Amino acid sequence: MKDILIIEDDLSIAELQKDYLEVAGFNVTICLDGKEGLNVLEDPRSEYSLLILDIMLPGFDGLEILRKIKENKGIPVLLVSAKKEEIDKIKGLNLGADDYITKPFSPGELVARVKSHLENYERLKQRFNQGVSKQTELSIRGLRIEKDARRVFRQGIEVNLAQKEFDILLFLAQNPNCVFSRDKLFEQIWGLEALGESSTVTVHIARIREKIESEPSNPQYIETVWGAGYRFKM
Repeated sequence: MKDILIIEDDLSIAELQKDYLEVAGFNVTICLDGKEGLNVLEDPRSEYSLLILDIMLPGFDGLEILRKIKENKGIPVLLVSAKKEEIDKIKGLNLGADDYITKPFSPGELVARVKSHLENYERLKQRFNQGVSKQTELSIRGLRIEKDARRVFRQGIEVNLAQKEFDILLFLAQNPNCVFSRDKLFEQIWGLEALGESSTVTVHIARIREKIESEPSNPQYIETVWGAGYRFKM
């Protein structure tokens, strides 16, 4: 049974989420402020499989928590907020969040997203543990991708990629010169078909380019094929 942590300062909302998730077969822990939630996450004994994180929190806000834990925790993070401003979504995705849901939302939709993210996360872990192929390292024109270690180097200097950024880069690099639409990439990396927004892919591609391209506006690795999607140039 998977353990899920909810960091949410509205007890009624947190308990509603917990009720639906427990009915779906999950163990759920609630923290009502950011400081408590961060302490729970940083406890070396904690083994949560997914985090549901509100942005507006007392103690530490959700984005600050996300910034701190993404360096050490690889679990999926679902951001929740009453805010509808696009900038909050972009900030969260840039910091490594896996998905974003805006209040008010259907508890059933929340459960569906949680299940999809967990299934995709386990599938990716299994794939990387077994190896998609015997090749564990890709080297392309000064860019080196270490699959098992999940590390990326450009001209010998390590580049820090968030979880989904690495997954996108690896998938494209393993399928060079093939064009993938935003929807196809979203389905492949996030494991979701009807849920979420494929525009998330655009944000992640932009972040990858900022980190691996010498000129992000004139990319040498991930190319935009207008009207079709993206491809990794060999």
